[in-house]
Amino acid sequence: MRAAAIQTTATADRADNLRAAGTLVDQAADAGAELVVLPEYFSVAGSARSINERAETLDGPTVSWAAQQAERHHIWLVAGTVPERPDPDSTETRLRSTSCVLGPDGTVAAVYRKVHLFDVHMEGAEFHESATFAPGQALSTVPLSPTHPDGPGTRAADDLGLPVDPVLGLSVCYDLRFPELYRILALQGATVVTVPAAFTAVTGPAHWEVLLRARAIENEVFVVAAAQIGELPGGMPACHGHSMIVDPWGTVLAEALDGRPGMVVADLDSKDQERVRRQLPVLANRQPATYRWPHGN
Repeated sequence: MRAAAIQTTATADRADNLRAAGTLVDQAADAGAELVVLPEYFSVAGSARSINERAETLDGPTVSWAAQQAERHHIWLVAGTVPERPDPDSTETRLRSTSCVLGPDGTVAAVYRKVHLFDVHMEGAEFHESATFAPGQALSTVPLSPTHPDGPGTRAADDLGLPVDPVLGLSVCYDLRFPELYRILALQGATVVTVPAAFTAVTGPAHWEVLLRARAIENEVFVVAAAQIGELPGGMPACHGHSMIVDPWGTVLAEALDGRPGMVVADLDSKDQERVRRQLPVLANRQPATYRWPHGN
């Protein structure tokens, strides 16, 4: 399967953001990508007030746009994050930071609501995401059937339990610092994990690449990370960019190094993943009977 990670600099204008993202989705599809990942906040960025004013339901303009893109190009599209309005019947008034997977037929195949919220107090990166968003309560995986009749993903399952088709595990940005989430996704069958992000320019140089590669290595999965780059509106922290695609050995297959919006593309070789899992069977060698969380944790 060929994957693309798209890098944008979002504004507070949804229409402008979707036009810019659409151009890059077109480029990714023209390059043969079957899986395209958009960044966190790709549809709208800005202050808490601005985001609340532009929040929407999952049948709103952003997911509808993403469905059209996926169907038009016959691709799997991970629609970064959308500021999702709370259910009218819920006592929770905060939004959800929601990532949707659109299938090649334009239908919503999976939904993931960001679990770990970015509440930090560092110079240059102070942010309190939980003031605007409520944490999600569930993880999400979805099998990706081939997007072409004779395309990638048609291999048979083997003794490692690798599925017939790739399985996508969903995460968002700050989740990257919580390895237990990725291990659970891998144990649920994920072979590819997506990371839409707005990773900060303060922490990114030291942590972004090493964390992406660590999550790939320890779970023997492909990681497709699509990032915001540069200055975002409304007092949001500046973003590191450096969108990347990493293989299960931790090798960087593609990366955006020019500091601008754009996209990177790489082929995800399932046979290579099988080889890694056979030679270094980390998941099979686990000893779950000995693992205990400390009391209260």
